[in-house]
Amino acid sequence: MTHTKQSRAISRRAFALGSTAAVAAATLPTALLAQDQQQAWEELVKKVLGDAKPVEGKVAIEMPEIAENGNTVPFVISVDSPMTEKDFVKAIHVIATANPQPGVATFRFSPLSGKAAVTSRMRLARTQDIIAIAELPDGRFLSGKRNVKVTIGGCGG
Repeated sequence: MTHTKQSRAISRRAFALGSTAAVAAATLPTALLAQDQQQAWEELVKKVLGDAKPVEGKVAIEMPEIAENGNTVPFVISVDSPMTEKDFVKAIHVIATANPQPGVATFRFSPLSGKAAVTSRMRLARTQDIIAIAELPDGRFLSGKRNVKVTIGGCGG
């Protein structure tokens, strides 16, 4: 009994189609992940706001325009509020739009806090917007936004 070897040469057309499919399969998870992250932060904002519309202004976000290292990006968020018994900031919600987990932190306040201001650091996956939403006790919201360019590091690469 003799065995014959069969040639398994691949045609150019099959190679081109296979290569295109491989590239598409490799980039699809990245596109889906970006879409999931977009939905994640939008859902978080909707969860915080409900049907309310935030008023832009009165929320100051101080952070570097360019973060050389996304692993530790300092920020200061302050809200212009009298912090009286009837007019104060109840909470500040910090959201990073391109992080795998967009909810960075929520800081709670009372009139006894004296001022609505926080200083901390956050980890940023890549270049993105940082959104701060100030929640007032009467159901109104104030917001501010800042774009930060991340050059290296970060929690996502």
